[in-house]
Amino acid sequence: MSYRSYADLGGQSVRDPIVPEPEGELFHAPWEPRVMALVVAMGPTGMSNIDMNRAARETLPNYRELSYYEIWLAALEKLAQEKGVLSDSPPAPKLVLRADLVAPVIRQGSPFARAPTAHARYAPGDRVRTITAQPDNHTRLPAYACGKVGTVERMHGAHVFPDTNAHGLGESPQWLYTVAFEEAELWGARQPRQGSIISVDAFEPYLEPA
Repeated sequence: MSYRSYADLGGQSVRDPIVPEPEGELFHAPWEPRVMALVVAMGPTGMSNIDMNRAARETLPNYRELSYYEIWLAALEKLAQEKGVLSDSPPAPKLVLRADLVAPVIRQGSPFARAPTAHARYAPGDRVRTITAQPDNHTRLPAYACGKVGTVERMHGAHVFPDTNAHGLGESPQWLYTVAFEEAELWGARQPRQGSIISVDAFEPYLEPA
């Protein structure tokens, strides 16, 4: 069975209107910050990483029917079940996030920059084309940007590659670039045109020379 993301909605027509929320409004119900706390607390245990969390969320069949934190909770339950955390003999956690550790662990963050294992293939100004078809796994390349020609705008060094990290296949550090696309390249002859430039952060395996 092929991998399917229900979260990749860019460039698609959606049934319901998009309603902007007030800036700084983080939660809408008392249970939502508890879900966020659970997800943060499970990180240090080693049950999953950020890319595994994203893959679990985007593959929820009812993704589009759930609110933001309902998605977080459903994915957490899914991962806990898959990783045996809810079994009679759960794996020992790498670290239990006690109250006194919360602040320093959050301050430390989770840097994803890594030492490169090869020279960068592209440089700012290079014309590149993204791969035509999305990989059959979690990926950070949006569907609307597949098979499109753009210009490398910036280099960000090597970073953990989500496509492998999400599936427990290792970090496989890859160079990350910002690629700029003209509006017409992504959306075609849609009207009205605004003459916009859309920038997408793309890992090197997503690109080939144009």
